Amino acid sequence: MKKLILVRHAKSDWPEETEDFDRPLADKGLEDAINMSRFLKNNNISIDFLVSSPAVRALNTCKIFNQTYNLDVKTDEKLYNPSESNFESVIYDLDDNHDTVAFFSHNNGISNFANSISQDVFHFPTCGVAGFEIDCDSWSEFDGAKKKLSFFYEPNKI
Repeated sequence: MKKLILVRHAKSDWPEETEDFDRPLADKGLEDAINMSRFLKNNNISIDFLVSSPAVRALNTCKIFNQTYNLDVKTDEKLYNPSESNFESVIYDLDDNHDTVAFFSHNNGISNFANSISQDVFHFPTCGVAGFEIDCDSWSEFDGAKKKLSFFYEPNKI
């Protein structure tokens, strides 16, 4: 059994003359990311590996989670402005030694991908987190594997 956790980046700011890629987290985003990462850890949600979009707001959200989890972090450009196939491509590149992996990415891609693998309907708020159980022993079996939603958390409801 593999587990995939999808995290939309926390609330960001958009200062004048800042490119989309370089947008920083807003103060509320920093607070939400700290609270969400601690909430997951306190509820015994384990994570083995973190993969983030290299965009500043996603990577900083990931780094805040990593202050709680202390793991290896990888960035993957496919998680910036992603399509569903981008997520699958990153999944197929995962090492099978990692049983629970968290992806840090952006809307609309993260919501579209979650909807493509679940019967549940999603629209991720900033710093929203969804966890899925993937009935497989290898990430290479992802496409044909049965997928089940384990949890969905929003920062204003934890």
